[in-house]
Amino acid sequence: MTLLRDMEMSARKKRLLRVRKLQKSGISLILILGSALAFARSKGEKHEKQENVYAELGKAPKKAVRRSNPLQDDPQAVAAGGKLFGDHCAECHGEMAEGGRKAPSLLADPVQQATPGTLFWLLSNGVVRRGMPDWSKLPEPQRWQLVSYIKSLSPAGTPPDGGTRSPAKNPAKANE
Repeated sequence: MTLLRDMEMSARKKRLLRVRKLQKSGISLILILGSALAFARSKGEKHEKQENVYAELGKAPKKAVRRSNPLQDDPQAVAAGGKLFGDHCAECHGEMAEGGRKAPSLLADPVQQATPGTLFWLLSNGVVRRGMPDWSKLPEPQRWQLVSYIKSLSPAGTPPDGGTRSPAKNPAKANE
């Protein structure tokens, strides 16, 4: 009779072990699937967030969009804009305008394809709820210099002079 009990106990233990193994496997599977779902959701939110960062460009009034840069043909405007960028913008947008934790890349297509008037409007009004101040305190010519500089950036981040200077650095100081 003890042999029969031992066999029953052994069978119960085996079933219990199998149930526990299945529970552990199930829990592991749930954790893995949950992690995968969270990762996929965060990637989707990040992509959506990146697109939303540039949505402000589409909010510029038509009158602002149509404005042209009065300094467009001024060869010194890009250099002056580069200095202003280094002084006011590089901290958030990165030394090479590549973007960072605080602000988006200015090399991205939505920015580079925006009209000068749109960029001027955005600089003048800022995006306060996203942390970008309005730069209306800068004189209008300086804001246009910033626009000239931003429009001079290539998507690869190389300035129009072939990459001999960093975008955020003052070209005048480079010769010192």
